[in-house]
Formats: sequence, C-alpha cells, structure tokens
Amino acid sequence: MATIINMPKLSDTMTEGTVVKWLKREGDAVSAGDVIAEIETDKATMDLEAFESGTLLKIVVLAGASVACKAPIAVIGEKGEKIDPALIAAPAAVEAAAPAPAAPAPVSAPAVELPPHTAVTGLSGRVKASPLARKLAAENGINLDTVTGSGPGGRIVKQDVLAAGPSGTSAAGGGGWLHPTGFIGKGDERIPLTNLRKTIAKRLQQSKQTIPHFYQEMEADMAPCMALRTALNARLEKAQPPAKLSFNDFVLKACALAMRKAPAVNASWEEDAIRFHGSVHLAFGVAISGGLITPVIADAQDKNLKVISLEAKELAVRAKAGKLKPEEYTTGTFTVSNLGMFGVERFAAIVNPPQAAILAVGNIVAKPVVDESGHIVVGHRMSLTLSADHRVVDGADAAIFLKEVKDLLETPALLVG
Repeated sequence: MATIINMPKLSDTMTEGTVVKWLKREGDAVSAGDVIAEIETDKATMDLEAFESGTLLKIVVLAGASVACKAPIAVIGEKGEKIDPALIAAPAAVEAAAPAPAAPAPVSAPAVELPPHTAVTGLSGRVKASPLARKLAAENGINLDTVTGSGPGGRIVKQDVLAAGPSGTSAAGGGGWLHPTGFIGKGDERIPLTNLRKTIAKRLQQSKQTIPHFYQEMEADMAPCMALRTALNARLEKAQPPAKLSFNDFVLKACALAMRKAPAVNASWEEDAIRFHGSVHLAFGVAISGGLITPVIADAQDKNLKVISLEAKELAVRAKAGKLKPEEYTTGTFTVSNLGMFGVERFAAIVNPPQAAILAVGNIVAKPVVDESGHIVVGHRMSLTLSADHRVVDGADAAIFLKEVKDLLETPALLVG
C-alpha cells in the first residue's frame, strides 16, 4: 500500500517548509532511513529521511516550492502501484520556484526529471547549484561562477545567492542593495518572504506585544579581560589543535556563572506558572543570510571557557551553512546578542520568548574615565544592556545579574577553569 510523505514539522515554530532539492528520482528504490530530500525550515536546512522502504512513485512538490506542514510532497510504495489522485491533491505552493500549471498534473504523467547535481552553468562551464539558487541568480543577474557555495561539496544554495550582488559582488558595490529578505536589484521589487523572515517577524511582534519589557544597563571595564585574553591566546595558538578566545566567549561564560546568583533571569513565563530552568542552555545570536538564528550551548554552566569557545565557533559555522538541528536552536533558556564586532556601542534587544531575558553586548570603546585616584585616564568600556520580561524578572534580579556579569568580566581569572 502506498505511503504518503508529508511536509514534516521539524520545529515548534515551523508552519511551512521548502523542498530545496530531491536526492531521489521518481522510480528510484528507497530504503527506510535513506535521505530522499533536503527541506528548508524556518531556521535551517534539514535532511528528510524515508520511514518506509519501496519505490519513490511520485514527487508531488517540485524543488524550490514551499507548502504547509503536513501537506503531501511525495509517495512511496510498490513498483508499478497505482496511486489514488485524491491522496496527493497538489497543495497550493506558498513560494513556487516556477509558475504553477493551470491544473494538477495527472498521476500517470511522466516522472519528474531532476536536474543533475552539476546542471547549473555559469560563464565558464558547469557549476554545482540548487534549482532555487539557479533561479534567484538568473532573476538578479548574478554570475554563479563568482559565488562561493556553502552547501555539501561546495554546492551553491539559496543563501549563497542572496548574500551576493550582481556578478557575485556585494550588493552595496553592484548598484543594488541587500535587504534581510534577500537581494533587491536596482529598481523596486517585491520579494516574497522567506520562511525564516516570516518566523522572525511573528516572534518579534509577539514579543513586543505580549511581553512587558524593561531595560537595565551597566558598563564593564574590559582592560583586565583584554590583557588576560592576549596572554591566553598566545598559549592557545601553540596548542593542538590551535584555539583562539573571543571577547564574546568571556561574556558567554560570565552569563552562565552569573545565573547562580540570579536564577530568575534563567526562567520562562508559562501563564499559570514560572519555570526556573535547572541548566543554562545559552543561546547566542548569529547573523545569517536573510535573518538571525540563535544556536544553543547546552549546559553551559558545566563547561569551561575553552569548551564554550570551541562549541560557539562550531555552532556558528553550521548555523551559517543552515545545518543546525532543531534542538540546537530552539532550546535556549537565555540569549546573548553581541553587535560589538559591527561597531555598535550600545543597543537594547527584544526578548526571545519563552525566555525571560536577553543581554545586548556592545563594542569595547576607548574613552576617558576617572580612576580610583581621581585622575582622568584612558579606559576601555563595554556596555551590557539587559532586556527582561517583568512578569518573571524583578528589577533587583536584573541588577544582581548584571552586576555579577560585570564583576566577572572585570576579574576574568574567575572565568578560567
């Protein structure tokens, strides 16, 4: 009996998914556990595995199209088995890669031809690219020869094209401009929202409309941290494998330890209760093409500075490649958002529900300060701004947490161990 494969719901926030590419063709034999397609969720690109063995009888949704979760996308059954057309009534595509036909194709139509993995052609010959990436490149006049692929085997995917401007250069240098929803050319264009941008919009709107935010800010003296980081990195560069600590690594470790004195900051609002989390699952913001994602360092309170640093870097790489698993970006209990690397001195972030707080970290700024002797000297200060849900976090809780983070950063030897 034929088995319908539906668009899976791969995360709590996912309402629709995009078929990035099919790895099996109609008529191919499939074994349970085989990866048959790549699905783009609201946050990442995931492998879709078959749960049944048999033959891929029908591909209902073409590569590049988006449909609602639980809508049929393919059929697996016995070779030559007839399919009831009512079972695979073609769902309305949310974002199609090509104009839809006037009516659903009959079940007996020829098998869908999948493009070879190297079927996209640039100026110099054949290059690896997904069907959606090829379509976007053609629409925006982007030469795929000049685009670096981040997919498997260097394959160019949608995010790579969106991150490029005309001829593969940045949009700022090509006469167009880059919007979080993707590349927009020289003229006015209406670009459909990606699944990621829709999710970001919904969650941020929900947060600002339903969560009573309040904000507190402190400045940390980063001179001691700067000196210790320089000394540690001099040793870590000679280690096997080499490592390098960032200032954000120190901030992450300080937040994980500070939760001991302010557990309310590591909590969630549940309408009829407040849930205090026993572990710190520390999320941090990573800018990706089309938006932002927050990978999670699980049980950060039990990990040393070097482990946190290595995990953060590895998660960030996979986040930018769209290869995070749902549990690696949906389970955070507290978030750190750092824009210091962009030169932002201070800002206030929006709480990411169901979390109760988020810390915004600015750039380290050299400025005149008054030392303990009353002299004006050059200081190195970094702003720490906590945004919190007042239903869960009281003002004193926020102040205790911020003060502890500040003290740990100003005595960074306490973070090493």
